Amino acid sequence: MATKLRETVDLAGTLTGIVGAEHVLTGEADREFYGMDVYRMLEMPAVVVRPGTVDELQAVVAAAYEAGAPVVMRGGGASYTDGYLQKLPGGITIDSGRLKAIAVDAVNGVVTVEAGVTWAELMEHLKPMGLRTSFQGPFSGLKATIAGSVSQNSISHGPGVSAEAVLNIEVVTGTGDMLATGSAGSAVAKPFFRWFGPDMAGLFTGDCGAFGVKARITLKLEKRLEPFDAGSFSFDSFEAMHAAMRAVAAEGVDFENFAIDAVLQQGQIGRNSSVSAKADVAMGVMKNAKSLGAGMKSLAKMAVQGDKALKAASYAVHYITEGVDDASAKAKMAVIRKVALAHGEELPNAVPVIVRGMPYAPFVNVLGPKGERWMPMHAMLPHDGAVAFHHAIRAYWDSQADVMEKYGIYTGTMFMCVGNSGFIYEPTFYWPDVRTPFHEKMVPAEHLKTLPNYPAAPEARAEVKRMKNDVIALMHKHGAAHLQVGKAYSYLPGRNEASVALLRAVKAALDPKGILNPGALGL
Repeated sequence: MATKLRETVDLAGTLTGIVGAEHVLTGEADREFYGMDVYRMLEMPAVVVRPGTVDELQAVVAAAYEAGAPVVMRGGGASYTDGYLQKLPGGITIDSGRLKAIAVDAVNGVVTVEAGVTWAELMEHLKPMGLRTSFQGPFSGLKATIAGSVSQNSISHGPGVSAEAVLNIEVVTGTGDMLATGSAGSAVAKPFFRWFGPDMAGLFTGDCGAFGVKARITLKLEKRLEPFDAGSFSFDSFEAMHAAMRAVAAEGVDFENFAIDAVLQQGQIGRNSSVSAKADVAMGVMKNAKSLGAGMKSLAKMAVQGDKALKAASYAVHYITEGVDDASAKAKMAVIRKVALAHGEELPNAVPVIVRGMPYAPFVNVLGPKGERWMPMHAMLPHDGAVAFHHAIRAYWDSQADVMEKYGIYTGTMFMCVGNSGFIYEPTFYWPDVRTPFHEKMVPAEHLKTLPNYPAAPEARAEVKRMKNDVIALMHKHGAAHLQVGKAYSYLPGRNEASVALLRAVKAALDPKGILNPGALGL
């Protein structure tokens, strides 16, 4: 646990000497905003600091070590599992937003980014070079940083999870020292090979910042593939949908997949019907089409198809395939189509076409379709446990029907296959409640104008918190794992004793005063 902050330490003054007064925030409004995530606030930070170089970042952590002050690193702010929230008073929140350097080494097939680079920024930087990373970030990539995704682990665009694209990491430890993993830690450092000896990079993927503050991350590069195909399919039951997704995953031909239930289809997906939203979609499709003609064809197809078929589906699954040419992308989609149609029916493919054109959605879905508060959860399940969990959580929702109706609480669910072995089940809470400073600052103002703002609903919020804890317990009962562990999901309870001992020893070695994100991973 972090040591008690010494009363005599002028923390803001020390940090001002490192980064300059304009990059040290002590006002209540700033500290309140930076102390919140999508869902809530724990302790308000004592100070927010915005380093502009890696040297400054290292000096900030060293100052925190000397003061015994808790320190957390905030990336894009898209977390909903208390990942960067302060658990103890007197903490320093580091905003990574000024750490934007990108270094491309095309010869060795790697790119190194500083902690504040977002997935969208990296994609735009690499696109003119005909390059990309093997994993391309979550749907929130307009805000989400690469460092944040590696700390939390994320999925969505591209196969696998974010950690699989990582080669090397440069990390500031809890004493302010700099540590480099893999080949980057050699005497003649080149960050091109992760597995030079024990996989030290793995310690800092999914650690939620408990073991170190990420300064730079090196990722694999590959050729950007433009040819793609898209397909959508509807299913009458969860069992049919899951059977199709599992079978497609076994084929290993999809580049991207995601599925949604009827609630999300009629709400979060169907909500973007305004003129401005349609214009944004059109621009995205045109920008990413292989030619002007292809873009016009896609837009015409989307206009004719509408969204009636999508909204009528109980469950809809969307796929994107890639290839070195159109024929290979279409051949992969033909495999998916054959498998999916054994369980369901084909839908117009407007949704995955839009996702391909606009992989990083505008940051509007942190509120519900009618301005409700939004709080997602997720479980990573083995395929043989997915159906049983689905029935268990449906039974739980039924048991809570009276409470949910009383407070206007409802749920929708998203699904995804991760590789051939993992199935994501992501239930999401919606409820009418007042917006927070987080929403007021993060959601585009023009979108907020279209939504009502509800009065504070502390009773509804308390019920959501209770049900969230119940659902987490249900997930663990069914053997679930998690990506964004943060401080929301249990990690240490029930874990092998030798594993826990190792984790605590690593924490003690890297963070002797316990200042790095206290409470993350339960440490």
